Amino acid sequence: MEPVLDLAGIGFGPSNLALAIAVEEHGRPVRARFFERQARFGWHRGMLLEDATMQVSFLKDLVTLRNPTSGFSFLCYLKERGRLVDFVNHKNLFPLRKEFHDYFEWAAERVRHHVEYGSEVTSVRASDEGFEITTSPTGHTGQTSHTSPTGQKSQTNETNQANQTRIKSRNLVLATGLQANLPEGIETGDRIWHNKDLLHNVGKLKDPRHVVVVGAGQSAAEAVAFFHDRFPEAEVHGVFARYGYSPADDSSFANRIFDPAAVDDFYRAPEAVKKRLMGYHANTNYGVVDQDLIEELYRRVYREKVLDKQRLLLHNTSRLTDVNANGKCVIESLADGSQLPVDADVIVYATGYRPADPATLLGELADSCERDDLGRLKVTRDYRVVTDKSIKGGIYLQGGTEHTHGITSSLLSNTAVRVGEILESILRRPQAVQESVSKVAAHVS
Repeated sequence: MEPVLDLAGIGFGPSNLALAIAVEEHGRPVRARFFERQARFGWHRGMLLEDATMQVSFLKDLVTLRNPTSGFSFLCYLKERGRLVDFVNHKNLFPLRKEFHDYFEWAAERVRHHVEYGSEVTSVRASDEGFEITTSPTGHTGQTSHTSPTGQKSQTNETNQANQTRIKSRNLVLATGLQANLPEGIETGDRIWHNKDLLHNVGKLKDPRHVVVVGAGQSAAEAVAFFHDRFPEAEVHGVFARYGYSPADDSSFANRIFDPAAVDDFYRAPEAVKKRLMGYHANTNYGVVDQDLIEELYRRVYREKVLDKQRLLLHNTSRLTDVNANGKCVIESLADGSQLPVDADVIVYATGYRPADPATLLGELADSCERDDLGRLKVTRDYRVVTDKSIKGGIYLQGGTEHTHGITSSLLSNTAVRVGEILESILRRPQAVQESVSKVAAHVS
């Protein structure tokens, strides 16, 4: 019988990657394994535009705020890649998004022994030790449908069932990421995309005449600029309800909302104060655009007006209606009701994300999780879901805790500190520490 794990991580994006590193660096032996549906590490690959930069400082990497001396830091990555001096001379806190993804891949490879890629968690049950997890390999055909950790429909069959593996763990750490958010009634297809699939799908476009991008945030503005550059003969329509793109508030004082100490302040605050804080500081992250990109798009619009060859068309106070799967749609003004029919080669919705519902994965265990008056999961300060006494182990969340822990719940800003807090909470559980140490000692002897 395989030894019981101290923690099982479900999903292996940046959050659980940071947790795997914390496990690797911890002085105590910890039995940990992470399960990821993808065949290899990947983080928003469809949005890694060549000139897109991170919106957080490189110092908010996977480790530095938890352990500034870590060999897994972004600076150590640069040193190994031979670009440390070049990056210093660049005088920039915000690396290219593609470069940061390469950093993630570099770090993920170094903790590869903790991860099972191509492995989907199909069920979780309570057990005397904590939890029994059933996994199946992904990528099989001839399947019947079941629900995956991300809430999407995936497939399995008799072959898959024969290859199922059962693992026991005292604790679960759920980091199943975010799901694409689309307006009600909209489904993706050949001509309708969510921006997460932009680079995966753009090769299918052949000399498009009309491109429509819906949204007012950073991803929407980046998509507008990308299409405008890539297809010099196409009309690019940006559609948003605001009067214009709004700049992100990245001022020093406002950025304190991303500090680790701000999590304590938010967690202790009354519900009314929590709502105010989220409202006051939403413009640090949600539906906002870097000032440089706003100015660049404005320059393009003005230049085309001067040249009397306008193909970058930004429709403010507008919405998209009558959307058809073949790309036909109507841009409607919210101000006067005027309508502009467009026969688009592609419509891209840059309309953000929503947290994956952990209850989807937990199945019947979700009934043992306590919820507040608004139906949200109750979560302790150490990111552990409050459960009834039938659950022996701990269920920890990386994401989906904005209502309790604030704006950094699903962001990189506080990841390094958060995983340290989760790991310490797991190791404070006496049974986990005592049994893990004794088994390792027995193995050594």
